[in-house]
Amino acid sequence: MARPNEEVEALLNEYADLLAITGGDAFKARAYEKAARAVGGYHTDISRLDGKGLREIPGVGKSIADKVEEYLRTGHMKTVDERRAAIPGGVRELITIPTLGPKKAMLLYEELGISSIDALVGAIEQDRLRDLKGFGRKTQDNILHGVELMQQAGDRILLSAATDIAEETVTALREATGCDPRRCVYAGSLRRMRETIGDIDILVASEEPAAVMDAFIALPHTAEVIAHGEKKTSVRTVKGLQLDLRVLPPDSWGAGLQYFTGSQAHNIRTREIAVRKGLKLSEYGLFHAKSGRRKAAGTEEEIYAALGLPWIPPTLREDRGEVAAGLRGELPDLVTEADLRGDLHTHTDLTDGLSSLADMVAAAAGRGYTYYAVTDHAPKLYMQRMTDEKILRQREELRALAARHRKLRLLHGTELNIDPDGEVDWPGEFLADFDLCVASIHSHFTLDRTAQTRRLIRACENPYINIIGHPTTRQIGRRPPIDADLDAVFEACARTGTALEINSHPHRLDLNDEHILRAKHYGAVFAIDSDAHSTTHLAHTRYGVGTAQRGWLTPDDVINTWTWQRLKAFLSRKRRG
Repeated sequence: MARPNEEVEALLNEYADLLAITGGDAFKARAYEKAARAVGGYHTDISRLDGKGLREIPGVGKSIADKVEEYLRTGHMKTVDERRAAIPGGVRELITIPTLGPKKAMLLYEELGISSIDALVGAIEQDRLRDLKGFGRKTQDNILHGVELMQQAGDRILLSAATDIAEETVTALREATGCDPRRCVYAGSLRRMRETIGDIDILVASEEPAAVMDAFIALPHTAEVIAHGEKKTSVRTVKGLQLDLRVLPPDSWGAGLQYFTGSQAHNIRTREIAVRKGLKLSEYGLFHAKSGRRKAAGTEEEIYAALGLPWIPPTLREDRGEVAAGLRGELPDLVTEADLRGDLHTHTDLTDGLSSLADMVAAAAGRGYTYYAVTDHAPKLYMQRMTDEKILRQREELRALAARHRKLRLLHGTELNIDPDGEVDWPGEFLADFDLCVASIHSHFTLDRTAQTRRLIRACENPYINIIGHPTTRQIGRRPPIDADLDAVFEACARTGTALEINSHPHRLDLNDEHILRAKHYGAVFAIDSDAHSTTHLAHTRYGVGTAQRGWLTPDDVINTWTWQRLKAFLSRKRRG
C-alpha cells in the first residue's frame, strides 16, 4: 500500500496544479507544492499525527493541516474535489505533458475543445493550432517532444521509487521461512542503477521455494498475482508495478545473480567468452560444454574469475567496454557514497527549502561530512524573494553555527540563475565574498542551440562560478533537456576549471551517465550534489553516486571526494585567474 504521506503529497501537488489551471494565486500554488514535498519526505507516517503534529511539518500551516486531517478522516479533500469538478479531466491530463503548462492546457480546451493527449497530437498534425496565440511551430514541436518523452517513459518509475519498494520487499522476505537472508537481493536494471525502472527483479536462494513464494504473494502491497510457480512468481502492486521473484538453488546463487542482473548485452559478451573457452554460461552456473561438469556457480566473483575477468560492478554492466577493460585489467576504481566528504549544493527554508539552516547543518554533520555548502537561490528566481540583506544575514548565521560544528567546515554559497545572455544575479564584487557559487539555468528553456550553448559557456567563463548545476535542466518524464552543444560546454568546463554537477535528485540525475562519459573524455571534473531541499533529501546522493558509477567516475574525478585543502585550491584557482 502507498504510505499516507505519498497519497497526501500527490493530492497537494494536484491541488497546486488545479490552482494554476484556474488562474489561482501563484504564491498559494507554490505553498501547496512546498507542503507536498515536505509531507512526502516526512520521516513519520502522517496518519499517526494530530493537527498539532501536522503543523510541525515544515510548510504545513493550519489551513493545509486541516485539509490533510479531512483527507485522513474521510478519504476526500473537499477543496480538491470542487476544483476537479470545475475542470475537465482531459485538461488535467494535458498538463502532464512536459513543456505544456496549465494556462496553455486551459487555452487549448477553451478555444479548440482539446481535452486529451491524442486530440492534441491530432490537432498539431492537422495544423489547427496555427492561429492560436503562443502556439507557434517551435512550441508545437516542443509539445510533440514532450508527448514522446511520456511515451518513452511508459509505465517505468523513477529509480528512487523502485528502490523504496524493492528494499521494503527484500526486508520483508528476509524474515520469511526458508529464505537465506544473506542471499535475498534485488537485481536487474535496479541493481545497475538505471534512472528509470520497468519491472523489479527479486532473487532469493532457498531450499524451500514454496514457502518463500507464499510469503511473497502475501506481502501488503500485492494487488494481483500474475503468475505463481516454484521458480518464478510475479505480482502487481497496488501502484501497478510488476515484481518478479525468482528462487534459486543455493549452489547456483552467483550464476543466477550475474545472469538476472544483466544487462542482456553484457551477458552476451560474457557468454561469448565462455564459448571461446569451451564453456556454457547460464543462470545455473558455468559448465564445461562437453562434459556438462560445473566449473563455477556459487558467487559472481567465481563466475567472472573462471572467465578470466575481475568482478565487474553492476553499474558498469551495459556493454560499454567494461568486459574489454576487465580483460586488460583496466576497470576503474569507482566512486562510492563513502568517498563523499561533503555536499556542495543544498537549500534551506530561506528560499524554497523545507528545513531550517540549523537543521540542515546538523543533518550534514550527522552524515559525517568534512565540509558542507548552503547554496540558496539568488534574487532573479523571483518566487524565492531573495535579497542582498537576507543572504548576508544567512552568512552570519552560518558563521555562528560553525562554532557549534567544529568538525564540519561550513561554506556559504549560492545557486545563481544563468540569464539568456549568460549573466548571473550578482556582480563580481558581491560574488567574491561567497565561498563557492553554483550556477544553473532556471528559465528560457526553449532558446535555440546557439543561444543555450553560448549562455552556458559564458557562465563557465565567469571567474566566480565553480559548478554548473543540473546542466541540461531535464526532469525525467517531465521536462526535456535544453538543446545545447554539450561537447562545447564540456570542453569549456575543462578549460576554465568549472565542475559539472551530477544532480542527485531522482527527478533530475543531471548529468546522466552518457553525458558523464562524454564530459570525462574532455577532462572535466564533477560534483555529486544532493540539491537537498530538506534534511531527508541529503540521502539522495546515493542516486547521484550510482549515476556517476554508470559514467565510470573514480573519486579523483569528483571534487567533493577531495580533501578540504585540495577542494579549497580548486575553488580559489579561477578567481586568481
